[in-house]
Formats: sequence, C-alpha cells, structure tokens
Amino acid sequence: MCLSIPSKITKIDKATNSATVDTMGVSRDASLDLMEEGSVKIGDFVLIHIGFIMNKIDEEDALASLEVFEEVLKIMDEQELEKND
Repeated sequence: MCLSIPSKITKIDKATNSATVDTMGVSRDASLDLMEEGSVKIGDFVLIHIGFIMNKIDEEDALASLEVFEEVLKIMDEQELEKND
C-alpha cells in the first residue's frame, strides 16, 4: 500500500517540466510529465507517486488530510516517548 501525503506546489520549472513542492515542511522536486500542460499552478495541492505528480486535489481535502497525518505523527511520537520511559 502506498500513502501519498498532499504536497503544495511552490515553484514550477517549465524548462525541466518539474515542480518544487512542500510536503509537510520538506521541499522536493517532482516531475510534471504525467500531468496535462497548464493543469497545475503554484499554490495547488497535488499527490505524488514515485517522483511524479499524479493528480491535483482540492485544497480543503488536502488540508484535512494533512491534519490527520499530523495527528498520527503526534500519537506515534507520544507512544515512542512512553516506550522509552
């Protein structure tokens, strides 16, 4: 199973047909080769698989998903701290 964390486009490089995205504070580059030209813009939320932007998603859905991911990470951190006590 693959979980894709919503990522926000922060930069588009038309010369390389790629975008720089922010994924929960981590910046990375992803290919736009599988997207229709002009279908995404800076500020859009997208899902990435193996380095390719696969689709654009609704901002409201993206933010809700990010909240859930952050909650899960918080719980995992708390469990790890309890395990080490």
